[in-house]
Amino acid sequence: MLISIAIPCYRSEKNLKFVVDEIREEFKSHPEHDYQIILVCDGSPDHTDAVIRELCAEDQKVIGVLLSRNYTQSNAKMAALPYVDGEVLVYMDDDGQHPPKDIFTLADKVLEGNDLVYASFREKEQSLFKIWTSDMFGYLMVKMGKRPKGIKVSSFMAYSRFVVDQLKNYTSPTPSEAGYIYSITTKIANIESQQRKRKSGRSGYSLSKLINLAVTSLTNFTIVPLRMINKIGIFTAIIGMIYGIMLVIRKLLFRISVPGYTSNMVALLILGGLILMALGIVGEYVGRVYILLSNKPQYVVREAINAKDRQDEKQ
Repeated sequence: MLISIAIPCYRSEKNLKFVVDEIREEFKSHPEHDYQIILVCDGSPDHTDAVIRELCAEDQKVIGVLLSRNYTQSNAKMAALPYVDGEVLVYMDDDGQHPPKDIFTLADKVLEGNDLVYASFREKEQSLFKIWTSDMFGYLMVKMGKRPKGIKVSSFMAYSRFVVDQLKNYTSPTPSEAGYIYSITTKIANIESQQRKRKSGRSGYSLSKLINLAVTSLTNFTIVPLRMINKIGIFTAIIGMIYGIMLVIRKLLFRISVPGYTSNMVALLILGGLILMALGIVGEYVGRVYILLSNKPQYVVREAINAKDRQDEKQ
């Protein structure tokens, strides 16, 4: 069986050769399988593109996809899809944290009938802050119905051929591939794995990038945030009406002057904050519609190496 391995690459010139060599070495222990490695350089500012060229020159089974600029990891993952030949597609990171031996465990789980399989790490080699924010975001996604309950998510994952073919139709310039997959299949599973320490460097996800990723995930394929704001608005209006009636009764029956400054300021601050939050969420949806209508590309491939026959398939 042919297994395709796609690796989004950013600032990985020191790690990438180690990762690719380790994958190829692991396949020597599994002669019943063949590999295809797709390296997507997401506009990396270092010499990652040069390393990709070297690896492609060494091995025709390695395909290099050089994007025109940095688009984000989600877009880079989408850019790999036109070049996938395997029955199973496995995504890995470029930092050496994902053990190649589990490629086959992921593939076997897909062949059992699953469309999406995540590696679940017993211990995470990440900062406490990142673990906490990831768990909190996961809880929120489950509560919003955007992620199956009990499924643990990671960037080490495998797709079935069915999912690969369906994702090729997904052209949003701000993709959330997991949300798209959740909307077309319920055949999702986990395997256990062990996350290793990063080979070198540090994560390219800053706090702002994590926030952008969260916003994209929460607003794609759902209007739940809009409904939540609507419910909060109705609840706030009811509380305001009740409080207003209480103040009128207090004034008429007990002749008590109504002190206005403190209560008014509190009400204004709360309502003002809710209005701005609601406008922000509505603006996010309107902005996404505008970007979609403006025909902004999901990605642009500057050069594809070892894939000349695929040029007509790329976006």
